[in-house]
Amino acid sequence: MRQGLALAAGVLAVLAAPAAAADRWQGSWGAAQVATGGYTAWPATRSRDVTLRQIVRVSAGGRRMRVLLSNVHGTEPLTIDAAAVALAPAPGTPRANTAQPLRFSGRASVTIAAGQERWSDAVGMTLPPAADVAVSLYLPRVPAPQTGHPGARATSFLSIGNHVTDVDLPGAEAVTRWYWLAGIDVEAARLAAIVAVGDSITDGYGVKPERNSRWTDVLAARLRGNASTRTIGLVNAGIGGNRVLNDGSGPRLIDRFQRDVLDRSGARWAILLEGVNDLGTLTRDAPATPAAHAELVRRITAAFTDMVAKAHARGIRVIGGTIMPMGGNDYYHPGPELEADRQAINRFIRESGTFDAVVDFDAVMRDPAAPDRLASQYDSGDHLHPSEAGYRAMGEAVPLGLFAPAAATPMALTFDDLPAHGPLPQGASRTKVVEQIAAALAAEKAPAFGFLNGGFGTDTPKDSAAAIAAWTGAGLALGSHGYAHAALDTLGAAGFAADLAQNEAVLRRVAKGDWHWFRYPFLNEGRDPDVREAARRSLAKGGYRIAAVTTSFADYDWNAPYAACTAKGDAGAVARLEAAYLADARASAAAARAAGGETPQVVLMHAGAFTARMLPRLLAMYRGMGFRFAPLAEVERAPFYAAAVDPSRPGPTASLPMPKPAGPPAGICQ
Repeated sequence: MRQGLALAAGVLAVLAAPAAAADRWQGSWGAAQVATGGYTAWPATRSRDVTLRQIVRVSAGGRRMRVLLSNVHGTEPLTIDAAAVALAPAPGTPRANTAQPLRFSGRASVTIAAGQERWSDAVGMTLPPAADVAVSLYLPRVPAPQTGHPGARATSFLSIGNHVTDVDLPGAEAVTRWYWLAGIDVEAARLAAIVAVGDSITDGYGVKPERNSRWTDVLAARLRGNASTRTIGLVNAGIGGNRVLNDGSGPRLIDRFQRDVLDRSGARWAILLEGVNDLGTLTRDAPATPAAHAELVRRITAAFTDMVAKAHARGIRVIGGTIMPMGGNDYYHPGPELEADRQAINRFIRESGTFDAVVDFDAVMRDPAAPDRLASQYDSGDHLHPSEAGYRAMGEAVPLGLFAPAAATPMALTFDDLPAHGPLPQGASRTKVVEQIAAALAAEKAPAFGFLNGGFGTDTPKDSAAAIAAWTGAGLALGSHGYAHAALDTLGAAGFAADLAQNEAVLRRVAKGDWHWFRYPFLNEGRDPDVREAARRSLAKGGYRIAAVTTSFADYDWNAPYAACTAKGDAGAVARLEAAYLADARASAAAARAAGGETPQVVLMHAGAFTARMLPRLLAMYRGMGFRFAPLAEVERAPFYAAAVDPSRPGPTASLPMPKPAGPPAGICQ
């Protein structure tokens, strides 16, 4: 447990303070502590009479602050004779503005026993969001070993003598480590902090000093830039080389989870991304048996379950981060067995329901052509750690809607190929499929837009007509998908205009409300720019808006295997289909978010039997990813869709990269 005061004084303070006083602090910066040594140890030439000035960047701001000092890995007392805090004009320089002294129970000096931590008294100093803060400590003698954080990605400064309140430190020695500095809290009216806990990928391996470009830095900047989340603090509790199950670089996660996550001030969410080092060390030196592989997966998933339960007991929601690819890494040289373990753990993270939400870093960062490897643009070169572009993609992949409903990314739900999409399982009908979809949408209060092919459904005209009536009767909008569902290259400009008019005749009879939205079949505007622009002129003349798409996971591919599996009565195979379907849908939405940031999304689905079955779980998953469901017109008012909403502008219609989905398990129910 953290110690803010000596025992007797602490008891008196608790008894005397109002109840609300204990609840006013929120983490704004932090670092997980390890025992330093070797090349990370304190410079031997500066063992006495030394000032240490450390520059850190806070996340959220506040009008008062306090500092946490740690000696948890020390074996002898740590004495600090003087300490001060100041705003720094910039990182990478020892300069500090007017300093205010830090006090501990009213005293200028403090001695922290081995294995303990100590909060300073509150300091009445306004910290702007993203402020660079200089914390200066004067040590008459430096104990060994030191507690600290080697992966600072920032420059600290050492100077002989007591200079904690000096503006500058001429001739100071620079080191890229943090020592004894574990946290900065700010006083906040709304207590809300996120703790990102993990290994070197969260710690920011490869980030140059003063760049502040870890994925957590990117997320913190996004939080500050949104009105609904700007007061939320973010603490980075990553440790390079850390593991879930075994000690190594710092204590194992299952042991440090209490201090580094649960005890952080104001913590309401934790993002957990760890396990790659557990996997890598299993086979780094020698192959492992199948039993050892299975046991590692079991123990990691059990540890996740236990940590989530402990967090829930403290009112903290836990967001699981999937383990990213490491194929090609020469240090761990992973093989197919290790990749299978990674996939098994990721399935647990995505599908077990253990986590309150999931950020699919794997889907965002992997190479679609080689899913066991990082995408080249996100790879630092060691095939394990992200590049700076990779860290940015990770930070942008975390949905702000997980932390504030008002910050949820709008998503429009659309369904193509009405009234028909098959094949259907035995006993199903198009009308029943539409009724299932409408019921799921109503339960979530989710608007949706359907796109009609007037020439579809002629094999079952009564069922098809009833299906369209069920759609519009549920208050769902309907637009044009072309009468014959033919691509623009096939139709040509004149054929496109004729097909559009033929579908209008059907829409006038069956649609309710404004049906002047058009979606290209196959999302294809053709290869000939002259034909494309002629088609756009036809749409503009008819008063249409084009319904662009930003995420699609080929949900139509699932209907045939679903029909086959239900015909065989194979419930296990259906369960496999369900899990894989949700994984594809999650990966598609995560990739679109990584590419488009907070751009509102338009998801493309079809009125098929399997999507009807899965829709309640799919919608719940999208909400858990930080989306909110919105009408198509609202979503496509975003600037990204300007050329779609106004086809009189030159094309093509904007889209986001859509990686090829994995699809149903090969050969299932054949």
